[in-house]
Amino acid sequence: MLGAIERYIKQAIVDRNAMVSSSALVAGTHLIRGSPDVVRRWVNEVQEALHSSSDMVQFHALSLLYEIKQHDRLAISKLVTKLTRGTISSPLATCLLIRYITTIVRDSGGNALASATGRAAYQFLELSLRHRSEAVIYEAAKALCNLPGIEERDLGPAVAVLQLFLSSPKSTLRLAAMRALSSVAIAKPSAVIKCNDDMESLIADNNRSIATFAITTLLKTGSESSVDRLMKQISSFMNEIADEFKIVVVTAIRELCLKYPLKHRVLVGFLANFLREEGGFEFKKAIVDAIIALMCVISETKESSLFHLCEFIEDCEFTALSTQILHLVGIVGPTTVAPARYIRFVYNRVILENAAVRAAAITTLAKFAARLPALQASVSVLLRRSLRDEDDEVRDRATVALRLLGENITKDAPGDGEAEGSQRPFRQDALAADSTRDLPLQPEIHLLLEPLPMSFAQLSAALKEFEVAGSREDDALALSLTTLPVVDYTRPSSQSAVPASASLSSSNDSAELYKIPELATLGRVHSSTSPIQLTESETEYVVSCIKHIMSEHVVLEFAITNTISDQLLVDA
Repeated sequence: MLGAIERYIKQAIVDRNAMVSSSALVAGTHLIRGSPDVVRRWVNEVQEALHSSSDMVQFHALSLLYEIKQHDRLAISKLVTKLTRGTISSPLATCLLIRYITTIVRDSGGNALASATGRAAYQFLELSLRHRSEAVIYEAAKALCNLPGIEERDLGPAVAVLQLFLSSPKSTLRLAAMRALSSVAIAKPSAVIKCNDDMESLIADNNRSIATFAITTLLKTGSESSVDRLMKQISSFMNEIADEFKIVVVTAIRELCLKYPLKHRVLVGFLANFLREEGGFEFKKAIVDAIIALMCVISETKESSLFHLCEFIEDCEFTALSTQILHLVGIVGPTTVAPARYIRFVYNRVILENAAVRAAAITTLAKFAARLPALQASVSVLLRRSLRDEDDEVRDRATVALRLLGENITKDAPGDGEAEGSQRPFRQDALAADSTRDLPLQPEIHLLLEPLPMSFAQLSAALKEFEVAGSREDDALALSLTTLPVVDYTRPSSQSAVPASASLSSSNDSAELYKIPELATLGRVHSSTSPIQLTESETEYVVSCIKHIMSEHVVLEFAITNTISDQLLVDA
């Protein structure tokens, strides 16, 4: 059908009416996806349309011409080189040409200005900075900033143009300039420093997106002496923006603290203040994650940051954040100078929060008792009060913790009235009487202090394989982490080149081996590889192999698939 109307489309491309010509070019852009060979015969007509006086026709002609020649890098390079000599007058087509030039330079790899093509591209982009169209100027400036391997001194013309846009009355230009400068500040912050005064004036911009970009860019380019002043400006600004912009600011503050660690008190204190302000879950989580990340990198922030987080969970409405912080307190709290002061925050969660938070608090208390024998007796008293909790998980955790701590659960168990009436917010002075008492710890206490060697998903899969393997070993093999099979849980469940009926399911690869008597006696499977294709997928018989690694043996499992429908494979 396209062949019948091809002549009419070619005539329409060179029509004097700009609307007709532009419509035909757009039609060619759509048709090339389904009939590329036909559209490629229109090269002469498209090149003729490229010299049209209409801006829109030039734009569509250049777009279609690039689609036709995009698989020929030499032809594209010649086309771009020819057009950079000034034959394009359309601002839209010039923007498109700038993007094509940037793509060619980026694909060439290495330093953009090291090759003749890169230097010619830089000269054209620098010339485009003086174009009459603001769109072309911005596109050229952005392209210069994104050239691979460009030096800081070569960014001067582009940054100067973007700095002029910062004072433009058009909000679109200010936003575009701030976006470009923000990306430059990530890799070359010193190149943007001269724009700091202009960016500071944009903090109060009515457009919140512009103000957010200004703040985050200033945080990237600001000096250590300007941190205090910036924090004062941001304080009033943060209350006026949405949570999505606040998260961007929090990320920038975290990066600034890593850059200037001596300012950690000011920056962490700023983040902690906004933990107590109104905000959604994502905003609060961003702050918590930022504070925790700073604790890991800057050791001086550990004490103050942990105390800020403990104060936050006193009035935290998000269960996920409370449990995350309680887990952190259980790890870091016992290593602080005064670990006893954190127990008050933790125990208050036991008596004031929901079941999930109470369970996390019980585990945290148990970690304190395990790491600090001097506090074990006092913490055990607190754990006993949860033995009659209404939630099964809380009761079970308290019971396990007391067992691991070597406590007698049945002795002096709280009565019904005591369990309810004696629970009150824990005070730090309650630890004074038993602070010097050291009790012997059970050998299993490491279960409270060490993480599991595998995830819950891997543990579940390993238990299933152990159950299958145990059925052929006379139940003599004791269940432990050392006897559990090692499973590759991240392995893909299937391979597209091999049908599911031709190979064992990836989750049951090693389990299937135990059903074969000759292989079941070789021992447990430590790991199984993903299916390895031994033949091409187009061959008559597709063969794949899975390696099962054991202690002293390697089992190779081959799967052979017949791809010929009129033939049938049978066992010999």
